[in-house]
Amino acid sequence: MARRRDNLLTAEDFRRAARRRLPRLFFDYIDGAAGDEITARRNADAFAEIALHPRALRDVSDRTLAARFLGSSFDLPLMLGPIGSLGMFRAGAETDAVRTAHRFGIPLCLSAFAMTAPEDMPEPPRPGDAWQLYVLKDRGRTGAIMDRIAEAGFDTLFVTVDTAVSGLRERDIRNGLRRITRPNAAMLADMALHPRWLLDFARIWPPQMGVARDWSGAGRSYLEQAAFLAGQIDPSFDGRGLDWLRARWKGRLVVKGILHPDDARLCLDAGADALVVSNHGGRQFDGAPATISALPAIAEAVAGRIGVLLDGGIRRGGDVVKALTLGADACLLGRAYAFALAAAGEAGLVALLGHFRAEIDTSTALLGKVSVADLRSGDAVPDLPRVFRSSRD
Repeated sequence: MARRRDNLLTAEDFRRAARRRLPRLFFDYIDGAAGDEITARRNADAFAEIALHPRALRDVSDRTLAARFLGSSFDLPLMLGPIGSLGMFRAGAETDAVRTAHRFGIPLCLSAFAMTAPEDMPEPPRPGDAWQLYVLKDRGRTGAIMDRIAEAGFDTLFVTVDTAVSGLRERDIRNGLRRITRPNAAMLADMALHPRWLLDFARIWPPQMGVARDWSGAGRSYLEQAAFLAGQIDPSFDGRGLDWLRARWKGRLVVKGILHPDDARLCLDAGADALVVSNHGGRQFDGAPATISALPAIAEAVAGRIGVLLDGGIRRGGDVVKALTLGADACLLGRAYAFALAAAGEAGLVALLGHFRAEIDTSTALLGKVSVADLRSGDAVPDLPRVFRSSRD
């Protein structure tokens, strides 16, 4: 087993390993997306359409990968994004994510659906560490969650705005995940076929959701609480709601789920500090553009007045470099790090982030650049296919 783990290096390596270790129910939850999963594939495939030009005869002996975003400086232009149910894939995965992010000098955002409560962080939040918020129909309860987040020491709030309704993820529907509050016989049989996961999962039994474990009417198990919270997300949340949220939250506010320049301008006008160009990994709407193809027009629309992050399809350090050349301040990892944790825990995430760091460094050097800021200079601008048009075209 140790020899097999030593061979795990890339996001795809960890995806295959996670598929072997996880029950189908949970692998498909991470891997799946809405509809025919076109958008999820498009996110990753679009990076392959971008050509960067290596440059020779440059002094790249003194390089740094440090990046500034979310009001702080970090060792890499990376962040671990919010992943719902992360603790269900491996016991202690959220703790592993926090500790590994801090070890690599990058921030992370905990999911609204985390098993960890804001006040139960394994290490105190550092600058840039964030908590994800879905605005609920009950504004009083939403405000109470924000108070808990602030009191726990988080300075940054990510509000996810692309979930007015839940997307139709057909793998989850076929697996029965969308309508259950406890495993049925077929699920239990599949779990029994994955004894390493099952023994590990027994360590956290019974699993519960951090923010909802004490809510009246939310249920006693994680699945019940997750279903309850999902049903409370407010489909009427709009620009006026964003104004309310900006006035209510005193820390840094990041709006996650932006794909159109006009929506980016709305975030800017509402006083958001940053936005995340994101299509929820293709999990919400099938047929949306790849996030990397939407990035240039959004970056142009906000013109550096607020921060711009990107997620969706990031599988290699070279993808991060391409996003930086097109206007992103940093990138969020999603599925890639979820698979690393599911497959090999903290050691897996250390290996994955170490490889990302090496790839970002190598790509930067071979482009003749010595820093993240340097990547945005004129001759680093990549060749783009026609779908990557600026908002002026």
